[in-house]
Amino acid sequence: MTRALFPGSFDPLTMGHLDTIERGAELFDEVIVGVFVNTSKKSLFSAEERVVLITKAVAHLPNVRVIHQEHQLTVETAKELGVKALIRGIRNVKDFEYERGIAQMNHHLNSELETVFLLAKPEYSHISSSLLKEVLYFNGDVSIYLPPVINEALARKQDQNEA
Repeated sequence: MTRALFPGSFDPLTMGHLDTIERGAELFDEVIVGVFVNTSKKSLFSAEERVVLITKAVAHLPNVRVIHQEHQLTVETAKELGVKALIRGIRNVKDFEYERGIAQMNHHLNSELETVFLLAKPEYSHISSSLLKEVLYFNGDVSIYLPPVINEALARKQDQNEA
């Protein structure tokens, strides 16, 4: 069984992320979506909320599961899970340069671990969670870039903040 890990903060999960997960699920026997905490980013959803939301968003994919991981390098998590490959989405040249450096370090730390780059579809190549959070901050509509379950959670969160 070929198992892959798609690590990220996924805050929030975008349609681009979901597309990468779906395409990865076609390539690998099992895809594990790893919700990692990025300490340099302000969170919209807690890690626990993200795990629940992503699990709902990928419910149609029987070979995908979602985990939460903190305080551990991705390569260590991959080794514990018996993962042979990391999945990374690439939107542009800047992403490639950034991800290539990480892939090289990961390979240095675990020479059995490969990184598979999946190019973003054109309709998703301009979106990022950070950009969407910025637009959301100013009450802009980003709903077409988010899975329905994420839009519903954002609406609930907004209702709670207004109450």
